[in-house]
Amino acid sequence: MNILIDKLPTDYEGLKINTNFRSFILFELLMQDNTLTPEEKIGLSLNLFYDEVKDVEKALKGILWFYSMGKQDKIEENTTRKRQKAIYSYEHDANLIYSAFLSQYGLDLNEIDYLHWWKFKSLFEGLNDDNKICEVMGYRAIDISKIKDKDEKKRYRDIQRKYALPDNRTEEEKEADFADAFW
Repeated sequence: MNILIDKLPTDYEGLKINTNFRSFILFELLMQDNTLTPEEKIGLSLNLFYDEVKDVEKALKGILWFYSMGKQDKIEENTTRKRQKAIYSYEHDANLIYSAFLSQYGLDLNEIDYLHWWKFKSLFEGLNDDNKICEVMGYRAIDISKIKDKDEKKRYRDIQRKYALPDNRTEEEKEADFADAFW
């Protein structure tokens, strides 16, 4: 699938899916919500994307396929590797993302009725470095352990604290991450 030459899909193997960017943002927030059970997340996800579901497994594959922009294998690779540190949040960075789209593309995300998820993700990934959200994501992504200079390390640690996202991991995930640090 090439966004430059192919028409963007609106179904997965014949199953019509809601491809609006807002639904996928809600999906990502839903997956991060530790107050919900896996069963509740599945039910709510299916309701976000489909009018009717006959084959739950196929419907869930469709959601993940669209979420990954047709690159399902990359999602599966990422789940087997160590959990990646979040560098953005649609919840906590909403204002920065909104203003970046408005200033760079002239797109008022609040006023748009529909924008295909793949277009939204492509535009998000293409934001210029001079947007505040890109600056913040850059600071969050820095691996402080690789910085040798003590003063520089402290400076980046302070900046990361300033822009830190809430820790949404469950207690089990925190314990697992702690244990992984020693192996």
